[in-house]
Amino acid sequence: MALATLAGGCFWCLEAAFQQLAGVRAVTSGYAGGTVADPSYEAVCTGTTGHAEVVRIDFDPDAISYRDLLQVFFTIHDPTTLDRQGADRGTQYRSAIFFHSPEQERIAKDVIGEIGSGKVWDDPIVTEVVPLTAFYPAEAYHRDYFNRHPEQAYCRAVIAPKVAKVRQHYLERLKA
Repeated sequence: MALATLAGGCFWCLEAAFQQLAGVRAVTSGYAGGTVADPSYEAVCTGTTGHAEVVRIDFDPDAISYRDLLQVFFTIHDPTTLDRQGADRGTQYRSAIFFHSPEQERIAKDVIGEIGSGKVWDDPIVTEVVPLTAFYPAEAYHRDYFNRHPEQAYCRAVIAPKVAKVRQHYLERLKA
């Protein structure tokens, strides 16, 4: 088993999307990249703790590679908007890859280079590639949010289209 930690806007969106993939054992919403130990959601939302909303993905690298996870990551969020995803604004919504090893760092930089040179996006990619120093799980009410609240307006308007995009583009990688 291996871990990946990614930030790309609201953690509810990333969690719901990555839960769809075969080889992904668990996805945990949380916080990383800040200066305060064990921050609360309310503190992170102030933008003063330095944390990003992230997901920690527990995956089987024999079933899905880290590179494959990053391909999905760059499909479901806009890596060109600094500290923003859609209407969500603030440093907690930044695009970041928190690597767990030098190999993950290398792969992340390779994937960003490939996407950048492929002119997938009109604007430059601003995704940070930084070492993971600490991960703090989000409060229980944030976990598995989309599955528990599929009829909530944010889930229908923002999360559901990202889940649909994963299902459409990665059909062969979906859980049975």
